[in-house]
Amino acid sequence: MNRFSRYLVGFATLAALTSTTGLVVDAIAQSTLAESGLVGELEGATIIRDPARIPTSFSEAPMLAERVAAGDLPAVESRLPSEPLVIQVLDEIGKYGGTWRRGFIGPSDGENGNRINASDKLLFWDFSGTEIVPSVAKDWSISDDGRVITLSLRKGMRWSDGAPFTADDFVFWFEDLYSNTDIVPTPIADMSPNGKPGRVVKVDETTVRFEFDDPYFLFIDMLAGDTLIGGGQSVRQARGQTFGAYAPAHYLKQFLPENSSLEEVNAMAEAEGFDDWVQMLHFKKDWQLNPEVPRLGPWVTTTPINTPTWVMERNPYYWAVDTEGNQLPYIDRIVMTLAEDTEVLNLRAIAGEYDMQERHIDLGKLPVILENQEKSDYTVRLDLAFNGSDTVLQINQTYDEDPEIAKWLKNADFRRSLSMGIDRDQLNETFWLGVGIPGSAVPADSSPYNPGPEWRDKWSTFEPDQANALLDSIGLDKKDSEGFRLRTDNGERLRIEVQAVKAFLPWPQQAEMIAEQWKDIGIQADVREFERGQAMGRTRENKHQIMVWTNGGTELLYLFPRHAIPVDPTEAFMGPRWASWFASNGEQGVKPDDPNMLKIFDLFRSAGGQREQERFKTAQEIWKIVIDQQYGIGTVGQSPALMGVRIVSNKLGNIPSRVCIAQHCRTPGGSHPETWFFKE
Repeated sequence: MNRFSRYLVGFATLAALTSTTGLVVDAIAQSTLAESGLVGELEGATIIRDPARIPTSFSEAPMLAERVAAGDLPAVESRLPSEPLVIQVLDEIGKYGGTWRRGFIGPSDGENGNRINASDKLLFWDFSGTEIVPSVAKDWSISDDGRVITLSLRKGMRWSDGAPFTADDFVFWFEDLYSNTDIVPTPIADMSPNGKPGRVVKVDETTVRFEFDDPYFLFIDMLAGDTLIGGGQSVRQARGQTFGAYAPAHYLKQFLPENSSLEEVNAMAEAEGFDDWVQMLHFKKDWQLNPEVPRLGPWVTTTPINTPTWVMERNPYYWAVDTEGNQLPYIDRIVMTLAEDTEVLNLRAIAGEYDMQERHIDLGKLPVILENQEKSDYTVRLDLAFNGSDTVLQINQTYDEDPEIAKWLKNADFRRSLSMGIDRDQLNETFWLGVGIPGSAVPADSSPYNPGPEWRDKWSTFEPDQANALLDSIGLDKKDSEGFRLRTDNGERLRIEVQAVKAFLPWPQQAEMIAEQWKDIGIQADVREFERGQAMGRTRENKHQIMVWTNGGTELLYLFPRHAIPVDPTEAFMGPRWASWFASNGEQGVKPDDPNMLKIFDLFRSAGGQREQERFKTAQEIWKIVIDQQYGIGTVGQSPALMGVRIVSNKLGNIPSRVCIAQHCRTPGGSHPETWFFKE
């Protein structure tokens, strides 16, 4: 088996597991999920790596040919690199044209577009999520000692404005952006194995080296994953982030003080309504907000995300073609229409107003979604996930606004009691239609990162008697007249705040059900619903006690660890101050006072220099600690609930019957939306 071929086995395993649970909906009658036809075979477009198969003549979209004829664009041969990425489409060579209609829920929903443009990553994963393939970089190598990783770029590749894309864009990102503490106050662990900062070196115009003092065999996987270093321009240079390993030097230099003066760039910022040059820079490099910033993705923003309609049009310099030499993408533009909330978005999808929508589609509405397939001319597909839990109660270990609450959040037996007070079967039947897998946050049993099947149930079964006894034993044995436990500092009722966002799943409603269940163990939980952007701001400010979120992505722990362990300050629900301490190598944030978390950090750091099999064992040890300590309380997972319910217009072609929806596959990016087309 190759590096993650066990995941493919996992798909069959999950289908078998879910097939034992009947989907009780009229459209499926008494059939099971596996037999329903909703779960297809894993398939997708493939990357052609043989240079001999690069086409010698090229074609382009009519809308671009018109611009060439008018003298606004050079010929397609001049816009493509000498070795474009060649994609073997899934079913048939597509037709140019059309507008992909899709829904989004506001400025905080930037990932909706990031994922569609996910091919701007340096390296990618194939459609199965098991093999690393080229993307922006055409090739890569790693030295025998694991200290030097070399990327080969595509000669003649260009940004969306026609400017050359070269190794200089990597050096600019590293030296002028990433290394400037005004722009990036906290360095990323991705660039510092064992806490030792790495370097980016230009070899020539099309060759870049990443150099490290210690072995870093994991770095290739990091470049391919949805990581801070490998996530790509679209996701890692939006929302104030400045990661992703490259940036458009020719455009962004004008906004930096070293290329003029501090006074000049601040004056420029003030004239445009920004507080200072740093705030202006973060706006200028954000493709979601600034249509002028050059891009590498297949579509570029023409109307920004902070409007009722987010519009993206084809990148005339996109560097990929099909096997017949047709420049991709096939679809001209993407129009995302603002929905007030996910309920409205689902209703519009059911009415056939979207051409392909998997994001924010509610599994709980599957019966009515199925009933409207013929009427609204779409097909429903279900894709199963590998992450352990679609809904996780992430417990903030650095919360300090209320010392009494903080004391209990940091108490392992308190967290274990909360976990054993949850009736996951009730949640599964109510919100997952019974097709999910109840249990802890540990990834699927088929994952090489999974420490063993017994960790699915560890502290994660419904045991209210044991939970009550454990709470009594730790000193929470006094209750008020309604049976709720009392604080030990002032005798008032102990109240825990649960922060929830109505985004991918009905998390506020799920949290309310959990709060009802916790009443039986004497715990008062107050559920507070926030808009996503507001919730993220509160977590960064360390104001939350418990945050409800998914742990999607943690199935490949090293590539997206943020929802399993607090190592990424951009989204550290389990402890933002600990994450800052880890990411800055102790220069910022707060050092954990929990020896278990310190052990996790040591294990996580050591993995970068380990080879694959040893890394798997290290991850298993990390998961054992995470589950035993219940830093994140898992509920139900390995389901189609999170971006696994696809509503696809029957007019679209080259759509896979089943896709990888793991975080590193960047759903729907792993299916290469640039190869989709309208058949009529």
